[in-house]
Amino acid sequence: MISTRDLSELTDIEGLLRLSQSLATLDAILCPEWEFRYFSFNNRWEANAKLGLMRNGEGDDWLLYFNDQGAVLKGFVHNCPMAVKAPWPGIFDSVPEAFSSFLHEPAFSREATTFCVWRTFDDKAWQIGDLEFPEGPDPDGSATLMRFLDGRPATYKRWGDEYFGQPVHPGAIDRVYRHVPLNASLVAALNPEASFRELRTEIEEIGYPVE
Repeated sequence: MISTRDLSELTDIEGLLRLSQSLATLDAILCPEWEFRYFSFNNRWEANAKLGLMRNGEGDDWLLYFNDQGAVLKGFVHNCPMAVKAPWPGIFDSVPEAFSSFLHEPAFSREATTFCVWRTFDDKAWQIGDLEFPEGPDPDGSATLMRFLDGRPATYKRWGDEYFGQPVHPGAIDRVYRHVPLNASLVAALNPEASFRELRTEIEEIGYPVE
């Protein structure tokens, strides 16, 4: 299971970008009401930067920032042990200057952070700060939230079937994970009530390919 204590299964920067776009695209199709979505993505958040967002409606979230230097992920789980002293000492240690503007963005509170992971294009692996974890199976909540980033369509299906209250087409999920260009038939396989035409502008903002 992916967590800050074991990042070996977390894909590379480009793979994480594509996965973030896939998650946001699936949610856009399956959940027309933006406020009820878990995942969103802005491919044009600022010049040369993209932003992914996950929020579960219970006070937990992550923010994924991509720029031309790499990517950084900051997350918050309100009921994990490290939330009592957020940000935990050392959590932002060694974060590259390339990501400082994001981490100091007033809209994204540093205090609302229980884990932080980053990787530049020069890094051979994902990095975390120099910190001591308290005891417990998931002290910073990262395993809870980062489970969605394992790159497996089955992970989204298990969650989606429960969250949306009905089975989500596994083949369609797989196609979106593989970035097959979106068209009307793929949208219909996921949500017969969704309109490909109405979704097109939003999907293009996510940066997902459209047929």
